[in-house]
Amino acid sequence: MRQTFTKVVIIGTGYVGLTTGVCLAYLGNQVACVDSNAAVIRQLRQGEVPVAEPGIAALMQQNPANLYFTTALAEVLNGSDIVIIAVGTPAKPNGATDMSYLEAVAREIGAHLTDGKKQLIVNKSTVPVGSARRVKTIIDYMLLERGIDCEYSVAANPEFLQEGAAVFNTLYPDRIVVGAEDEAAVGLLHQLYSPVLNQTFTPPAHLPRPRNYQLPAFITTNPASAELIKYASNAFLATKISFINEIAGLAEKVGADIKEVALGVGLDTRVGRRYLEAGIGWGGSCFGKDLKSIINDAGQYGYSMNVLQAALEANTRQRYVVIEKLQQELKVIRGSIIGILGLAFKPGTADLRDAPSVDIIAKLLELGARVKVYDPLAMPAFQEQHGELEVEYCQDVLTLSKNCDALILVTEWSEFSAVPWETAGAGMRRRVFIDGRNLFDARTLQIHGFAYHGIGRS
Repeated sequence: MRQTFTKVVIIGTGYVGLTTGVCLAYLGNQVACVDSNAAVIRQLRQGEVPVAEPGIAALMQQNPANLYFTTALAEVLNGSDIVIIAVGTPAKPNGATDMSYLEAVAREIGAHLTDGKKQLIVNKSTVPVGSARRVKTIIDYMLLERGIDCEYSVAANPEFLQEGAAVFNTLYPDRIVVGAEDEAAVGLLHQLYSPVLNQTFTPPAHLPRPRNYQLPAFITTNPASAELIKYASNAFLATKISFINEIAGLAEKVGADIKEVALGVGLDTRVGRRYLEAGIGWGGSCFGKDLKSIINDAGQYGYSMNVLQAALEANTRQRYVVIEKLQQELKVIRGSIIGILGLAFKPGTADLRDAPSVDIIAKLLELGARVKVYDPLAMPAFQEQHGELEVEYCQDVLTLSKNCDALILVTEWSEFSAVPWETAGAGMRRRVFIDGRNLFDARTLQIHGFAYHGIGRS
């Protein structure tokens, strides 16, 4: 029987940190979540979840005794078994990773570690190769300044979470990767994750264990390899999406249907069907940032990553395909009214980081259109983060569609499938529908009088 012994400190309460902390608490560990933002900690103490991630609130309510929220790292650091760093690592303008938050945390850890029991520091943030060594160097320097001889180790344990499914990915992962030079560190992390590796925990009622779920692999390697695994995984998935989008462009020219092409390609087990959905490209906090970071890191060695650079450029170009299709139908965009269905980079979240909607709306405004928008979650965030873009916010699709010349579907929210399109079309000046995510079959809109354009559809 597993001993509930692990005291875990999670530094950072964003998507990754909060999901990790709440799930580890659900598995029986004592977890302290630390964040420098006092307002966020107040929210969490009141049971409010500051990120739009399904499943977190329900797990928090089930295990309040196992969770503690604080702004003071010093009060929870010593005495913990594992300290997990999950702070943001945004991209700099040149594509390099901004390590300032990670390095600040490393300095704070070094300023408060004592010469008590051995502790394990874990990088879960997405960081360039060599970051585990960088954290250790900073902590060593701080300890030397303080005259403290403290025994600790640093490991890399990258996350592989998808926004909107982060809790599911944590409890039912494909693999867990640990990069460490210290065998004891590997053993401690294996014990921490043993309920997941062996699936010995009781699944949450709202998130049952998938049927035929295969137990995850536990991959152990050195920190550099673990750090590169994370970047390589995201780079491959991003490239796969850019690839199918380029094939979609050719499919339109030759009269093929990209949905059927993707199915025929994806059924090859060497390829796989996931991430072969053509559309307006990827967004979010990971793919673009990670591609730029790995390209930048390679450049420091004089090494060119031409495939990844092409994937990045293809994704940027793909966002404007919907504008081209709009011009084909309307001829002149200036003076038209365009409705945007969805703002978040994907359904199930309010996240607007690198969201295609921002670029599309900015271009429409530049071309002289009036833009109306609707998103079930992301409108407050859009108004706050992109207030310079003058758009009209609507409370539902029918209000959005009224007097529009065209609609562009940017985010494939499931509720859009239930819209009464005959009613929506009746209030429009022209019935043009640009489906940036291939959510619909063309006939679904055509029977209601819409001129329908998907991506890669003949």
